Amino acid sequence: MAEKFQATVIGGGPGGYVCAIRLAQLGFKTACIESRGTLGGTCLNIGCIPSKSLLNLSESFIKAKNFSNIGIEVGEVKLNLQKMMQNKDKAVATLTKGIEFLFKKNKITHFKGIGKFKSNSEISIIDKENKETVIESEKIIICTGSETSPLPGINFDEEKIISSTGALSLKKVPKKMIVVGGGYIGLEMGSVWSRLGAEVNVVEFLDHITPGMDKEISVELMKILKKQGITFNLETKVESIKKNNKGVEIHVKDKNGKKSKLESDVALISIGRKPYTKNLNLEKIGIKLDEKKRIKVNKKFETNIKNIFAIGDVIEGPMLAHKAEEEGIAVAELISGQSGHVNYDIIPGVIYTTPEVASVGKTEEQLKSLGLKYKVGKFPFMANSRAKTINEPEGFVKILANEKTDKVLGVHLIGSHAGELIAEMSLAMEFGASSEDIARTCHAHPTFSEAVKEAALSVDKRQIHS
Repeated sequence: MAEKFQATVIGGGPGGYVCAIRLAQLGFKTACIESRGTLGGTCLNIGCIPSKSLLNLSESFIKAKNFSNIGIEVGEVKLNLQKMMQNKDKAVATLTKGIEFLFKKNKITHFKGIGKFKSNSEISIIDKENKETVIESEKIIICTGSETSPLPGINFDEEKIISSTGALSLKKVPKKMIVVGGGYIGLEMGSVWSRLGAEVNVVEFLDHITPGMDKEISVELMKILKKQGITFNLETKVESIKKNNKGVEIHVKDKNGKKSKLESDVALISIGRKPYTKNLNLEKIGIKLDEKKRIKVNKKFETNIKNIFAIGDVIEGPMLAHKAEEEGIAVAELISGQSGHVNYDIIPGVIYTTPEVASVGKTEEQLKSLGLKYKVGKFPFMANSRAKTINEPEGFVKILANEKTDKVLGVHLIGSHAGELIAEMSLAMEFGASSEDIARTCHAHPTFSEAVKEAALSVDKRQIHS
């Protein structure tokens, strides 16, 4: 007889494991099915966490090579890539074990295997030994995440033609790396290998990098990355990629129709991600998808089948771990009869390059398209005392506020610690703050956060230090 659960989560990524924990906290007998050997999904295993580890380690490598510039004399700085990778793997292993502990603490049943629907309330789980387990569940939440989008006709071998997964585990530093796609992931992984010694060239189809970001920030980021040695081919289409004995040949065409050939040791394909819904048997039970193969849900995350829900990358919205986490908590609380809620207007985005880039709310381009009148306040980190003292003066803070009400509509930062600074602005916007509210809030000195206060003052042209 099949074991029965009150709630079952398919997928153990950021949305899934958070949802399972919250359901268990609310008193539900909960199961979570994960096809990987470890919990944490793409983010923890082959995404956010290992990439941030390598970003931090590669930045430390660059800083160490330049210690003499700030009066610290050391011997020759050498790269031990194997040890660096071991450090990255250790961080991942520690965090995955942490989630396993939380599952045990909250009495969540963890099934390792591929889950697929047998009916609206039955799930078949096939483990790595091909053994089948069938469970029943009153409520089922789908959060199976996303996978890398390939270029048509081009297959990943994770050696010469690689996805972000392969970029996290290269055995040696390539002499040359082509990055196809100028989005978050491509720029982060390109930055890692550029710092470690690779000659990195970014090929982007659009006329700018970081699509969807405030244009002024995007332009500044590209300018800084160029200074760091990364080159860019914008408005360039990849027509084909061919492997050879040396590496890869990439045939491209620019906006004028001129064709050329780029040669590289490795090609990183980073053109986005797509919802992962295969092997679930969704068609068997009649779950409806939209034109982008995302699962259709209502405001309560319900699919067209009332006891089945979906969250995270498999539904509409930005494919971000923290967005999935918020949805995981919200759907659990809605299932329990509480008022679960996600404010999609205030989901921050961060790019962990050096310097970092962070944003929340509307861009200038979006406000113009909506016909909303706004004021702009900006403040450069060059004029911030903390930034100057630690030699990280690049970038600026930009605040967009409603022209009439002064309510903050969007905030965009490029600079050191931008990923942390954006939290203050997200909180401010959640509570409907005006730029005046931020300007009148005392910020500690000397800190990077003072640049936020000065940008708020700048909305009405009364900044002090610039």
